[in-house]
Amino acid sequence: MPDKAPSISRKSNNFMGIKDYCDKGNSQAVIMGLPFDCGTDPVRIGARHGPESIRKQSQILDPYIFGFSDINPIEKLNLTDFGDIDLTAGKLDDAFSKIEQAIDYVLSQEAIPITFGGDGMVSLPQMRAMAKHHEDLVVLHFDAHSDAYPIREDLYNTATTFTCAAHEKLVDTRYSYHIGCRGPASQPALAEFAGQLGYRVISMDQLFDEGPEQIIREIKDKLGNRPVYLCWDMDFFDASCVPGVCEPTWGGPNAREGLSILKSLSGLNIVGVDINTVCPPHDHTNMSAHLAANVALLALHLIAQEKK
Repeated sequence: MPDKAPSISRKSNNFMGIKDYCDKGNSQAVIMGLPFDCGTDPVRIGARHGPESIRKQSQILDPYIFGFSDINPIEKLNLTDFGDIDLTAGKLDDAFSKIEQAIDYVLSQEAIPITFGGDGMVSLPQMRAMAKHHEDLVVLHFDAHSDAYPIREDLYNTATTFTCAAHEKLVDTRYSYHIGCRGPASQPALAEFAGQLGYRVISMDQLFDEGPEQIIREIKDKLGNRPVYLCWDMDFFDASCVPGVCEPTWGGPNAREGLSILKSLSGLNIVGVDINTVCPPHDHTNMSAHLAANVALLALHLIAQEKK
């Protein structure tokens, strides 16, 4: 068990104005920023600024969800803000170590981490920490891309996150899903490759052809009470909703549809939430970060609903 909290960097705001994390505060859920991106994309750099932008946009949110939940998750979960982990873009091994240590520490305090990335690479060290604390961990990954691509030159990049997770046996791939995959692809037969790793891939076409309600019902029936790592890449939404993400992809759900799908996850045993790929330099209105803050709030309601 980690004996001390990892180093954090300064931040300008706390999520929704909540108080700072205290290891004696008995928080059941903790906000944490992971300001890191690999910097390998030739055009869309800047996901390291995602946590700050999400926090800033969260200041205008209220705690209740009209017509869905009258719980105040801030109060019920004693929600606190851990701050941003002190990371340096480009120092991949160092970032992985610090992220894993930070998640491990929060989990050792019996709190659920709610993290803001950062690009999709921040998910791997989180799963490494999660796997230490939760047997039979599964992942529900909502994304336009599976991030489970064949490893070619570099072992670690945003396309191989879940390939590495499968190889390291961090999650039970037989019960894990990639949901919403679509659009242009750099390689052929990616769904088949993810399937060979054990994952179930639900394309966006399949999701809407069969109906989100039916798909999510089948997933919930299969998972039961298994611990779920919820990874929500913001490009799951259509590009018209989230221009400020690492790789906007057309053909996804609008905001209403995407948030409705998130609400339908009620009842799952969510043990971690990872909201990533907000890229503020590419969205001058910051609506992508605002939508991400709403995703975080909804996820907190899902967690609070399961707490007695």
